[in-house]
Amino acid sequence: MDGEGGSSGLAKSAAVKLSEMGERTKQLGTAMRDPLQQRRIILVIVCVALLLDNMLYMVIVPIIPDYLAELESEQSEHVHLVMHPNTSANSTSQDKNIKDNLDVQIGVLFASKAILQLLVNPLSGTFIDRVGYDIPLLIGLTVMFVSTCIFAVGENYATLFVARSLQGLGSAFADTSGIAMIADKYTEESERSTALGIALAFISFGSLVAPPFGGVLYEFAGKKVPFIVLACICLADGFLLLTVIKPFSNRTRENMPVGTPIYRLMIDPYIAVVAGALTVCNIPLAFLEPTIASWMETTMHSSQWEMGLTWLPAFFPHVLGVYITVKLAAKNPNLQWFYGALGMVIIGASSCTVPACKSFGQLIAPLCGICFGIALVDTALLPTLAFLVDVRHTSVYGSVYAIADISYSVAYAMGPIVASQIVHSLGFVQLNLGMGLVNVLYAPALLLLRNVCQMKPSHSERDNLLDEAPQGLYDTIKMEERRAKKKGYSSAGNCLSVDENGFEPFRAQRSLSEESSGLGYT
Repeated sequence: MDGEGGSSGLAKSAAVKLSEMGERTKQLGTAMRDPLQQRRIILVIVCVALLLDNMLYMVIVPIIPDYLAELESEQSEHVHLVMHPNTSANSTSQDKNIKDNLDVQIGVLFASKAILQLLVNPLSGTFIDRVGYDIPLLIGLTVMFVSTCIFAVGENYATLFVARSLQGLGSAFADTSGIAMIADKYTEESERSTALGIALAFISFGSLVAPPFGGVLYEFAGKKVPFIVLACICLADGFLLLTVIKPFSNRTRENMPVGTPIYRLMIDPYIAVVAGALTVCNIPLAFLEPTIASWMETTMHSSQWEMGLTWLPAFFPHVLGVYITVKLAAKNPNLQWFYGALGMVIIGASSCTVPACKSFGQLIAPLCGICFGIALVDTALLPTLAFLVDVRHTSVYGSVYAIADISYSVAYAMGPIVASQIVHSLGFVQLNLGMGLVNVLYAPALLLLRNVCQMKPSHSERDNLLDEAPQGLYDTIKMEERRAKKKGYSSAGNCLSVDENGFEPFRAQRSLSEESSGLGYT
């Protein structure tokens, strides 16, 4: 009897546990269907995707140069032993040739991601406008996962180059669709600024934390481990996307507006000014990342840990800049252009003071100033792009944020290649003075945006939709109202418009519906 009672108790306990699990699953499903909760989960998914992309972009900084140097040294020794088995190599000239060749390889490898991203972005922006934001985000995460796995197993330069280029392809889809999805889900300007500010904080965190993260794991666990960790996070983010958003279900786009073509957005003067500012403000960061380590080693005799942690302190002023700009924009949204211009002046002044630094402690201040200024510019101008699309075009954001991604890619594609050439030809001091001057001179161009907040949309999204044949009662009413207004029959108050033949669309539609349901007037 005791055995039967015990088994019965266990069965009841298991049934209670299963019931509790079912209830929690039901609550979770209900929470995911709630628009507010789903919007927050989408923000988490996008932020993780942006974090992964920027960590993968920067995690190779301490890993690949050392790994390629080992491969190049082993290859050159093998070639020398095969060709000259009985002679010793001239180590000085051989080392110099290896270093020169390695610098070129590293520069091309680093730039390949941004170059491919730059080429793909015009196509990805149009694709996102056509199919929505979720499927391109899933495509981007999938490609990033594949490229991360290739990085983990790659053992030669060609394989690493393919992995780096694939990352650019994935970024063109994931970054653009992610930022566009945030702009689409958060329609209020204050909420949109806050959400985009959170996304920028994750971008900064990924860029600045990745080098020490990759360096430590590479030193103690080997080359594969950092990339395996990032691949697992990418896989988890993709599964979360499939669970919450379900990209392949209910793909109905009949009621979605058609986005403005990217070439028309590019020639919009306001969008062009914003895109130029995003490129110019990121040039100092893009040009200093590949050159500052060698300059520190030459002028300051910095240690490896100092060079590895160069940018880490700058994360905190970047987050502070995002926070301050979001708060200021909530109070004075009409001054977004001023916050961007102020950021560019801060970037210019900080860039000019970098060459004057004589120690690692002194160098932290201007680098923090550069990242603080970039936070001001990005946080002020990225929501401005969405607002410009809302008031001047159609509220579909894939192409406009593809333009923003192109702006970033221009800076980071030039950085690893152009910066080294300028340093070798003119010097590190001239490079920084030039970057600072360009930022200060560009800042007044943002005056063009000072009246943007006073703009009013000429047509709403529904108006753009109604350029096509009306579908349903609401569309018919709005179409008739627009036609009446154009002909001078604009209605006042709550009165409905009557067309030129005295036809009242709402009454006609109502009569038809009531007759069909047997409730017509007698």
